[in-house]
Order: sequence, then C-alpha cells, then structure tokens
Amino acid sequence: MPRDGAASGSAGDWLRRARSNMARARQDKPDEVLYEDLCFDAQQAAEKAIKALLADRGVPFRLVHDIGELLRCAADGGIDVPAPVRDAVELTEYAVEARYPGPFEPVTEAEWRQAVRLAEVVVAWVEGGIAAK
Repeated sequence: MPRDGAASGSAGDWLRRARSNMARARQDKPDEVLYEDLCFDAQQAAEKAIKALLADRGVPFRLVHDIGELLRCAADGGIDVPAPVRDAVELTEYAVEARYPGPFEPVTEAEWRQAVRLAEVVVAWVEGGIAAK
C-alpha cells in the first residue's frame, strides 16, 4: 500500500525534484538512452510538481504514480485544474509500463516531445500556483 504523501517532504522539496526530472526529460537524447526513459522523467516531473502543489495547499495524497489520482486529489481539495493540465494524465503510462521490457511499441521522438510539453505545462501551472498563494 502506498504511503501517505503528507509527511514525505515540503512543497519546495517536491518542486526541486520535479525541476530535476524536467531538466533530464528535456535533454538531447544520448544514443544509449531510450525515449521511454526520458518520458519517465517527464512523467516524474509532472507527478512531483502536482505533489508539490498538494503539499503546499495541505491536501493529502498517496505516494502513487497515477497523475489522474493526484489531479483528483487537487480538485477534491478545491484546486482548479485547467484542461491543459488534465491532459497530463496520459503521462501515467510512462510511470511503469514503458520503463520495462514488454509488449509495447517503442516511444518515438514525437511522443517524447509531447510528453515534455505536457510536463512543462504541469510544472509551470504548479510554479504559478505556489507563487500566487
């Protein structure tokens, strides 16, 4: 069972981790690196950014990789989640399935670029939400 995220770090801690994942997700792909791994960093950036906002607002959350669940926590906690941010739920597939060998199509450069765009939207939304309070 995932632990309660409320005691797992400050908003600043979560946001620092989100920014680190975002920087890795944006990097030019070295030959040895799979797009799946860069997409995982994009997913992690979005996930950790949302957790930063939840921590900042005192909204309880579980330590899960499911962006949809985290956005539901935000909405249930009275945080307005704009449609472009809700689109980031598609990043959840990069949290587990795409990180391991399996029966999926390799991630393309275009899919990686889309994952980075979605994560950037989430991180920017969170940064604005934390600064605006």
